[in-house]
Amino acid sequence: MTSGNQIKYLKQKEIDKEKWDACINSAINGLMYPYSFYLDCMAKHWDALVLEDYEAVMPLTWNKKYGFYYLYQPAFTASLGVFGKNINENLVKDFLDAIPKKFRLIEISLNHANNYREIINGYYPRSNYMLDLNRPYEEILHGYRENHRRNILKAKESGCRIRREISVDEIIQINHEQLRQIDGTRPGDYVNFKKLYEILRDMGNAKSYAVAGPNNKTLASAVFFFSHNRAYYILVGNHPDGKTLGASHALIDAFIKDHTGQNLILDFEGSDFRSLALFYRGFGAKEELYPAMKINRLPWWVRLFKK
Repeated sequence: MTSGNQIKYLKQKEIDKEKWDACINSAINGLMYPYSFYLDCMAKHWDALVLEDYEAVMPLTWNKKYGFYYLYQPAFTASLGVFGKNINENLVKDFLDAIPKKFRLIEISLNHANNYREIINGYYPRSNYMLDLNRPYEEILHGYRENHRRNILKAKESGCRIRREISVDEIIQINHEQLRQIDGTRPGDYVNFKKLYEILRDMGNAKSYAVAGPNNKTLASAVFFFSHNRAYYILVGNHPDGKTLGASHALIDAFIKDHTGQNLILDFEGSDFRSLALFYRGFGAKEELYPAMKINRLPWWVRLFKK
């Protein structure tokens, strides 16, 4: 370690979750993903690195395959990394250096406050998009691209209507049907997500939106989670029939309209895909970079079989 920070490796059963969540609550870079209940739902296993008496923490989401331990990014968990009140380059480096050597493969995303390219082995940047909602709706609308405004008007004129608090099962079903050929999300991930949704809904920190077409068919849908003055566009279920009607544009616009003037950031959760980036930027969202890292210390014969 570079600065004498006393960082301990704790297995999940050794973690004081009350202190853990208190650290995430007060962290200058706090996010929803590292809360203990979130990790309990979405991670196969998770241990942790902890500085002193939970002054800063880093979850280690892990699994085991072919007898080797590896770190991975759980489904519906955009970024993790180091969290605390005083995040700096030396601290992040100390945490990364403290990752146990038993993890032979590391493929994880850190958070925006950990973005120190020069200290992260296997570094590559990822893009997120953020929209500040603490403004009048007219001001935010003025920042939309003209094509976005046309699509929103098209949805309205075609008879589309906004539905709120729809069943999460319906959104999950649409998401799975449309993305199962191109996305790595597994059926078990959706089961875990539903449990997580129910926890956050009961806390008052989850909402669902949909756009129904003239025949009442759901054309666009989404789940939003809330924490740390952020609204996370976390799970999306869009039907191809809604694309030509501007349904997804209308859904985002409805959410924005409902939450303008609040101390809230709409977190689009990406994306590195150009088409999605253009869609998010079309609402006036600004890019926020965060780091990912990939380190492969597996034997050559294991790499041959790694998917």
